Amino acid sequence: MYRMEVETPDDWWEVEALFDLCFAPGRGALSSYRLRDGVEPVADLCRVARDVDGILAGAIRYWPVRVGETGDALLLGPIAVHPTRQGEGLGALLIRDTLDRARAGGASRVILIGDAPYYARFGFAALPGVTFPPPTNPDRVLGLPLVPDGWSGVSGPVGPHERSRPG
Repeated sequence: MYRMEVETPDDWWEVEALFDLCFAPGRGALSSYRLRDGVEPVADLCRVARDVDGILAGAIRYWPVRVGETGDALLLGPIAVHPTRQGEGLGALLIRDTLDRARAGGASRVILIGDAPYYARFGFAALPGVTFPPPTNPDRVLGLPLVPDGWSGVSGPVGPHERSRPG
């Protein structure tokens, strides 16, 4: 049994330690992190899962990004489950919970960099015509429409959300 909560500033260090444990401290060098620089995450979609003793078992974050000239999207990631809790379905629970919340909040589309066979079960598929900053493998750029035709007509490079652009 897990308690799902919105991530708070008090959770930050603990969540960062979980991400470091699962992805290594060098994760900040990935191209997806350049899209997050200077941008606040989507606070109500950043969630933590704690067990009955209050111990952090998993975490997920979302960030606003821009696709092409006009396509706002949510960038899912990172998501991590503590190694001692993997295989219990917690990652799927975090993803489904936050996708439902994003849909209810009016978001149109979600993008991520990930393993297609894993994320296909949530409805994610390859995004032809959408390019992520290098050195990202294009086969790992996946998207999910949250509304009918949510990705229709949206293409181009993924960049930082305009809220992060100066001026």
